[in-house]
Amino acid sequence: MPRLMTFFMTHGPVIAGLSLLLASGCRPAMESEFVTGEAVKTLDEQLRQAVAAIVLERSGTPSLPKRLSDPDASKLDVQHGRDLYNRYCQQCHGVSGDGKGVAAPFLYPRPRDYRKGIFKFTSTPYGNRPRRDDLLRTLRRGIPGTSMPSFKLHAKRDLEALVDYVLLLTQRGELETRLALEAEFEEEIDPEAVPGLVTEVLSRWNAAERAEVHPLTNEPPFLTEAHVAAGREAFLSKGCSKCHGEDGRGMTKDNIGKDTWGYTTKAADLTSGLLHGGSEPLDIYRRIVSGINGTPMPGFKSSLEKEPETIWNLVAYVLHVSGQRRAGTIPTPGIFSMVTPESAKSDASDASASSAAE
Repeated sequence: MPRLMTFFMTHGPVIAGLSLLLASGCRPAMESEFVTGEAVKTLDEQLRQAVAAIVLERSGTPSLPKRLSDPDASKLDVQHGRDLYNRYCQQCHGVSGDGKGVAAPFLYPRPRDYRKGIFKFTSTPYGNRPRRDDLLRTLRRGIPGTSMPSFKLHAKRDLEALVDYVLLLTQRGELETRLALEAEFEEEIDPEAVPGLVTEVLSRWNAAERAEVHPLTNEPPFLTEAHVAAGREAFLSKGCSKCHGEDGRGMTKDNIGKDTWGYTTKAADLTSGLLHGGSEPLDIYRRIVSGINGTPMPGFKSSLEKEPETIWNLVAYVLHVSGQRRAGTIPTPGIFSMVTPESAKSDASDASASSAAE
């Protein structure tokens, strides 16, 4: 009985979330309207209506969505992506891609809010939009250690359609926010300025396709004792251990912060073996060089570009630390804390206040 009680105390929020998800059905009824972003809600009624009308014209509704980048795209293709999104993604990411689906309050980390156009795990420099291949990679691999599953068994056409719809949602959110800023500062929206704002949103996505991060030097042989030892020395001296801890577990007083979406975030426990951005050497290299968008994790390109071998040594050390459990070495247990429904609600309130202030 004590074990059973411990199980429910530990997994209660997840079980509650799954129960809510099952109660709502696997395919929730389609919403008739997208949710208005917080930036628009602060405007006066006339400006709110002007922004809403433009966003409606450019991006459509959930029942008749339009691609900002290709308004003349086949309705059947767009609706195919929408139907897949509603079936597999909406419960977590929400109808508008705001990360507020019915299951979201019970999940940690929280589902991504697409509307800012910010994605964590990309092959592009910090601050850039992801490449299309980055989004496809996330769908195929999922995000280990989170509630984001892999969709690798789905047909390529389905994955492409899902990415198209995620892009539709994120670009819709970006345009809405850009229009709200224009309305706030100019106290009006000039219809002739709208095409320029659309181009501004799309140009960042187009530029990302040409901004892939490539290693400064070729990948060396890995996991030699010399590489790992040099990587550990760099890990301790270059600032990595400040948040991740000397043992890589992340149990440090500095390992706490807020992400761009207003939620509490922590540096990863590298010893878990669950590297969210991927466990291939190139994945880890890009996290070190470019950081992680929307989080306190910085990029180290500027400080390490004159010693590129150090980057690969760090990659070797992270691979070593994250592979300890598989090698049969169990790291010393640390303090475990979980996100409760109460803290999730607090985070949600903080995020709403943060969004309203932006």
